[in-house]
Amino acid sequence: MKFGFCVMANIDEIGFFNHAETLGYDSVWVADSQALFSDCYAVLALAAQQTRTLRIGPGTAICGTRIPQVQVSAMATLNRLAPGRVFLGIGTGNTAMRTMGQKPMKIREFDEYLRVLAALLRGEIVDYTFNGVTRPIKMLMHDTRYMNLLPRIPLYVSGFGPRAMALAGEHGDGLVFAIPPRGIPVAEAMGHVRQGAARSSRSMAGYRNAALVNVALLEKGERADSDRIKAAIGPNIMASVYYFYDTVAERGIAPPPFLQRIWEPYCALVAQTPPEYRHFRTHEYHYTQLHPGEAALIDEQLIRDTSLVGTADELVEQIRGLEQDGLQELIFATGNDAKWRLASDFSREVMSRL
Repeated sequence: MKFGFCVMANIDEIGFFNHAETLGYDSVWVADSQALFSDCYAVLALAAQQTRTLRIGPGTAICGTRIPQVQVSAMATLNRLAPGRVFLGIGTGNTAMRTMGQKPMKIREFDEYLRVLAALLRGEIVDYTFNGVTRPIKMLMHDTRYMNLLPRIPLYVSGFGPRAMALAGEHGDGLVFAIPPRGIPVAEAMGHVRQGAARSSRSMAGYRNAALVNVALLEKGERADSDRIKAAIGPNIMASVYYFYDTVAERGIAPPPFLQRIWEPYCALVAQTPPEYRHFRTHEYHYTQLHPGEAALIDEQLIRDTSLVGTADELVEQIRGLEQDGLQELIFATGNDAKWRLASDFSREVMSRL
């Protein structure tokens, strides 16, 4: 099992990359959301120059705000700074699009985007339609100057539903997904990936998977809903609530069972904001802090329903089980100062035993 962090892009916290590398983490993924955080590629460029072994990349880059060629140019530039240590995580961009009052990219459009993106990463010529005009494109100068496509840049596709997971198998080199209790079992996720790979007759040799999780490492006798844990991962938990708020409203469906008991109080909080500005309210604190009133909605059950929780002994046991199930990498999502202590404590108390 490999371990990494997904941090919000913060140009003032490049030191965290060195911190994670020194502690033995394999990767740091950097969130991409243009209205909320520092530019992820600027952060990654600085991180590339200040680390030596750490794998780095966007986690995940947003397809709706950058055309494929721009995405590949940024990654190939990073690959010149840190050859062989970069990866491209890509997703439909729920938060980045929602902050503009827009919906994430649809699956059909995502499929086409990934087709072009993957071909460009391989250095191939591929037909691309832009502003209604279809022309062949490729990355032109990538051998000796400016940027490099070699060593090859792995493409991780974010997929939280069966169709997106299948696209990860059809176009990607890896899958980023969510495990239970919030997501689905590893075997089920990889089954969807294999279906997608079969559609394009792709080999699964060397294919990787990585789960994005919230983690709470408890002290002996500490409750899962202690003030410390709430402060550390409360914003992560509310990010799931924000996601489902949009989904429930647009599809006219009931909230998932784990949110039903807090749904009316949460909607009442959102209703305090005028309707035309609610797309600001529901996403502006993504993974970073809580709005007034939200902490009262977070109890021990909600934390356990959305997070990997336990003492060091309990987490070691849970992680060994996930590894037996076929999970290859755990990525800990974090957006506040608690990440510094978590990185140190988890490395010392859990990673050292695995």
